[in-house]
Amino acid sequence: QPRAFIQDSTQGSTCTFAESILRSCGFRTGLFTSPHLIDVRERFRLDGLDISEEKFIRYFWWCWNKLKVKTGDDIPMPAYFRFLALLAFKIFSDEQVDVAVLEVGLGGKYDATNVVKAPVVCGISSLGYDHMEILGNSLVEIAGEKAGILKKGVPAYTVPQPEVAMSVLKQRASELGVSIRIVPPLDPRQLEDQPLGLHGEHQYMNAGLAVALANTWLERQGHLDRIHVKDHGTLPDQFIKGLSIACLQGRAQIVPDLQVSSECKDTSCPLVFYLDGAHSPESMEICAKWFSHVTKKDAAQPGPLEQRRSGINSKKILLFNCMSVRDPQILLPRLLDTCAQKGLCFDQALFVPNQSQYNKLGSHASPPPGREQIDLSWQLSLQTVWEDLLRGKKGLNGTSSSGASLVFESLPSAIKWLRETSQQNQSTSCQVLVTGSLHLVGDVLRLIKT
Repeated sequence: QPRAFIQDSTQGSTCTFAESILRSCGFRTGLFTSPHLIDVRERFRLDGLDISEEKFIRYFWWCWNKLKVKTGDDIPMPAYFRFLALLAFKIFSDEQVDVAVLEVGLGGKYDATNVVKAPVVCGISSLGYDHMEILGNSLVEIAGEKAGILKKGVPAYTVPQPEVAMSVLKQRASELGVSIRIVPPLDPRQLEDQPLGLHGEHQYMNAGLAVALANTWLERQGHLDRIHVKDHGTLPDQFIKGLSIACLQGRAQIVPDLQVSSECKDTSCPLVFYLDGAHSPESMEICAKWFSHVTKKDAAQPGPLEQRRSGINSKKILLFNCMSVRDPQILLPRLLDTCAQKGLCFDQALFVPNQSQYNKLGSHASPPPGREQIDLSWQLSLQTVWEDLLRGKKGLNGTSSSGASLVFESLPSAIKWLRETSQQNQSTSCQVLVTGSLHLVGDVLRLIKT
């Protein structure tokens, strides 16, 4: 058995920070997160690295074969995520990790990770309107599901929440006889001028929660002697290191397209992808603030290649898709309005289907041979919402995101168009925000990194 679990509901970022802190303190760590973006092995990290293919295959078939013996017509095989959770427990147990950090997959009360009856500490990150088709249509219902990870006798932490959500969390904690402590965002001054490894202002909230979870784990496991507490209010060196080296793909990630120009390694490239898997109204607003901030910062501080390309202009392009259970009439206005408030306008918007139906488990699957009829009705409806929003904005104030919107039948064709566009106009850099779906973000990463 792993010596102890940290269980966190709703945020892979918080779990990533907590794992990185404890790894920097010298512990052998296991981290289970979801979803994966390119390869299923991303969900299982040992000491900060994706599990090797050899180990993954060995543990996968061990679990599969053991379960097959026990299943039949009356007892089916576990569903996909439940199987992966079981696989995580097997991996962390056999690999003898000191601490396993578990991101709750969906909700809390009925999540597969909630079979852990006595974690060392629990955390609940910022709540929002996500997975409403399963968790409920109100913050009260959603908070009730998230509160399902709270356990009697287990310390619990959360961040500032909307009042209706906080009252639900406190009520459930009271029923269990535990206190739920509210953690403020981390003060950047505690980092001694080191940046967080995960970008965006909202990450200070996640980092603050991660510090509380890691510190409580160390305290309850009797390992506080591993860290040196400083007198002047900054974090221990191991905490600062862990927070600064934390890495999680697809969240506020900037990737220059080296196929367009192999010379550049930063945002001075003629084509740069800004990837964020935001897919709820709250995360879409955070994503818009981040994109507005970093693109303004890039313009104010051009890289060496951009300095050589004097007179360069930047073109802001949105590459978007979302699942049909999401409401684009909520997501797209939140994105557009927040960008407009920050003075950013999109020159074009591209709507594409995901590729990931062909990549269920790994990164080697391919689309079926032959050209088949592609249903673009959802992408066309997204385009209609976008165009209606632009018309409404122009009617109100005369200015808005300007450009044309396009629907592509596939993601590769959209990437090809972006590359050709950026190469044809050397005086313009294309800054492409990819958002709306973690699946879309993963598909883009797969295409531009190959």
